[in-house]
Amino acid sequence: MDRIAFAAKRAGRDPSSVRLVVVTKTVDAARIREAVAAGAAILGENRVQEAKEKIEALGKIAGWHLIGHLQTNKAKYAVKLFDLIHSVDNLELAQEIDHQAAKIGKVQNVLIEVNIAGEASKAGMAVKEAPGLAAAVARLKNISIRGLMTMPPYSENPEESRPYFSVLRELAETIAKDSLPNVSMQELSMGMSGDFEVAIEEGATLVRVGTAIFGNRG
Repeated sequence: MDRIAFAAKRAGRDPSSVRLVVVTKTVDAARIREAVAAGAAILGENRVQEAKEKIEALGKIAGWHLIGHLQTNKAKYAVKLFDLIHSVDNLELAQEIDHQAAKIGKVQNVLIEVNIAGEASKAGMAVKEAPGLAAAVARLKNISIRGLMTMPPYSENPEESRPYFSVLRELAETIAKDSLPNVSMQELSMGMSGDFEVAIEEGATLVRVGTAIFGNRG
């Protein structure tokens, strides 16, 4: 948390404007409890099934975010489990989330995942397609876009991530100008263990950190 606060201050930002998502993929319940006791307020999971088991065991001891890819057929579980879904990248998925959220009387908060580098190995939509998805989702009643998420290509040098973070921030600014209903660009989910400080300098509000907390997990 000290590194987050220092990066925020260095960028002239209020440290409270950046929240840590503690990535708990493959981490057991006991260690998750320790992390929450140490101050973790948001837990990030990559897979719906793994999250479901942990939430059933631990309960809502913190906020739960889905940061991994979501298959359309898992949307009915995701809306019951997660406060925020970071990984919406197509209209079909958004419509299914809306449909399933309506069944339980919930407005599901989501982020649009953007694949800025166009990497075939990663999910996410193209930069130029994101405003159109936001406009389409704006017409749905039980899903609310709260911002954007991205994952730049892996690099040992955090500075190589900066251009991708900058593009995401600029894209958010572009979408925000449309003043769409049910769409806000208040959240930028970007930055992981190796580059979160650069992400904060570029405007991240949610940083997803696991390895720097729990070590390598394979």
